[in-house]
Amino acid sequence: MSNPVLEQLTERRSVRAFTGEAVSESDLAEIIKATQQAPTSINGQQISLVVVRDKERIARISELAGQPAIAAADTFVAFVVDFNRTAEAAKLVGTEQIVERSAEGILVGAVDAGIALATFQAAAAALGYGTTPIGGIRRNPAKIIALLELPPRTYPIVGSTLGVPDQERMTQRKPRVPVESFAMPERYDAEKVAEGVAAYDEVLRSWWDAQGLTKMAGYAQETAGVYSRIYYPDVAKTLRAQGFEFTD
Repeated sequence: MSNPVLEQLTERRSVRAFTGEAVSESDLAEIIKATQQAPTSINGQQISLVVVRDKERIARISELAGQPAIAAADTFVAFVVDFNRTAEAAKLVGTEQIVERSAEGILVGAVDAGIALATFQAAAAALGYGTTPIGGIRRNPAKIIALLELPPRTYPIVGSTLGVPDQERMTQRKPRVPVESFAMPERYDAEKVAEGVAAYDEVLRSWWDAQGLTKMAGYAQETAGVYSRIYYPDVAKTLRAQGFEFTD
């Protein structure tokens, strides 16, 4: 028997083509409500959303992120690691918060933001909307921080578009590495991972060709091209400027 939730999750794809129709206020409220219910470490709720609907501001985010497709979205949501909230809680009991000065604190914020993003995407899809995660929000982080007026102890770690997908321009679901090189029983299997990479490089190359995108890079070339350099070089210094440190 098919399961609509599993079907939705396995058919997930990044949506970059939108109709231009607006996301209704009531639907947006439901998506936000569902996202807020996502779990966070110690129930600290150290994630905030900045919901941008002004078209000029969305266009500016698109420019700063270096991703023109963002400008076509009806709504842009920034997922913000927010230890300013927990610092306010610390004030109530007269203690000094130092979590943002630890590697664990930054990991906690990043993990919680990822969980929130996945929840947001699932909620949006359940109501018929399309989304794309935007890591490019970290491309010019200081300018994003200024645009969103983020205080110390906060950081814009990821974003997402939101809009009505143009079904006629929807991309096909992109294949993944072989599942046996993704989910491994009992222990990590480096040999299986290497085999999976080689197999997937051919699969993805064939998939791009089938889409008529013969100039797109394969998996090996694409990942090597990005991960052989520090592609967002301002993250560390803007984290420090916002009060985040690795002091442990």
